[in-house]
Amino acid sequence: MTGLWLMKSEPHVYAYSDLVSDGSTHWDGVRNYQARNMMRDQMKLGDLVLYYHSNTKPPHVAGVAKVVREGYPDHTALDATSKYFDVKATPENPRWSMVDLAPVVACPNIVSLEAIKSDPAFEGMPLIRRGQRLSIQPVEEHHFRRVLMLSGLDADEIMEV
Repeated sequence: MTGLWLMKSEPHVYAYSDLVSDGSTHWDGVRNYQARNMMRDQMKLGDLVLYYHSNTKPPHVAGVAKVVREGYPDHTALDATSKYFDVKATPENPRWSMVDLAPVVACPNIVSLEAIKSDPAFEGMPLIRRGQRLSIQPVEEHHFRRVLMLSGLDADEIMEV
């Protein structure tokens, strides 16, 4: 079974269109241990990701990506010129991890946070859980499929990628 995730990015920082343009990217700068552990220990090659635009109006799922490289040390933690520099990180103990993502398909229709919150089919989804602010979250298959359906994508086709 392929793992299913939601990853948040502010579109002014790195939009789904940037991922499409670049062809792939490393997901750096995550400085939350729970999110780091998911990337380092749970995300696997081929896992699918709902690419979510946060801090925009409206916040929404913009596309689907996939993991093309499993967790490895986040080099930005060691770079003193990076905004993600961590003085406690060393080459022997890098502290932080990242994965690489590649685009699968943009959503023909964005799926807004409001649409997700107002749809009873999303009950229990971490994205809408009170106090849930993690930038990386697991997604249950029925929630993933529902987002794809609402976006105008064929869930069966995407899930086979």
